[in-house]
Amino acid sequence: MIDQLSADRQAGQRALGLAFVLAAAVLALELVGGVLTNSLALIADAGHVLSDLLAVSLAIGALWMARRPASGRQSFGYQRAEVLATAANGGVLLLVAAYVFWQAARRFGDPPQVESAPMLAVAGAGLLANAASALLLFPQQKRSMSVRGAFYHVVGDLLGSIGAVAAGVLMLATGWFLADPLIGVLIGLLVLAGAARLLRESLAVLLEVTPGHIDPRAVESALLATAGVAGLHDLHIWTVTSGLVALSCHCELAGTRETDEVLADLCDMLHDRFEIQHVTIQPEVTPLHGGEGHSLPRCTSVLGHEHRPSRVG
Repeated sequence: MIDQLSADRQAGQRALGLAFVLAAAVLALELVGGVLTNSLALIADAGHVLSDLLAVSLAIGALWMARRPASGRQSFGYQRAEVLATAANGGVLLLVAAYVFWQAARRFGDPPQVESAPMLAVAGAGLLANAASALLLFPQQKRSMSVRGAFYHVVGDLLGSIGAVAAGVLMLATGWFLADPLIGVLIGLLVLAGAARLLRESLAVLLEVTPGHIDPRAVESALLATAGVAGLHDLHIWTVTSGLVALSCHCELAGTRETDEVLADLCDMLHDRFEIQHVTIQPEVTPLHGGEGHSLPRCTSVLGHEHRPSRVG
């Protein structure tokens, strides 16, 4: 599991590197084209692409940090660097959206004339480049939160480029220059939605919320249904980083089976059924928190599916 996580991060870094090159080219093209054609839609999209460059840079740096080994003081290493990068990307997107709304408000009263034909050509080139970036990142975004953050940026750019092309077509066909700030507002709303999604996802990890795809009641029922388990308390399930879900609990044993066998069954079940990779279980002979009972002298910690718990007692 740890080797697979490292391989996913290397693949994510390669995809992000290519996306960075494409985003830099689109930024230069749209920024120059937006200024020369006086198009807010292009400038707004260029601002979003600039946030993409920051997002991709943060994601690359976060994946590099996440691959650094753990230490005594940082037992999980730098795994949550990509979570912090995701939150930072969400904050940057909020600023980009605010800038676009401000510029659009200024233009609604007196829509300036836009050089529609050159603007349409630049928007079309940006559309192709953003589509290529989205295709590069799509296979990796399911495995990494930081790559997913960069992917949302690129998808926002792709939709923004579609909007810019639509604005160019409208202005070229009808001369209705109000279409430019209107499309700018739509792009801003897309940016705002992406920011909200990234902030919600990263804050859920930082607050150690149970992952959305796992039902804690189903986990509790499955643990209690395992032969040899008499009770359960202090159950916690949280996400350390993308692809690494952790669980800890106190498990009261009935004494009818060997402790090693019960713990091995619990860990296998949690991995196979719920895809929980990091499991820490404290076995207890009788309830510890009632004042009468006692626990086994040490906790049993199992990392990953491959490692079996050692016998304690």
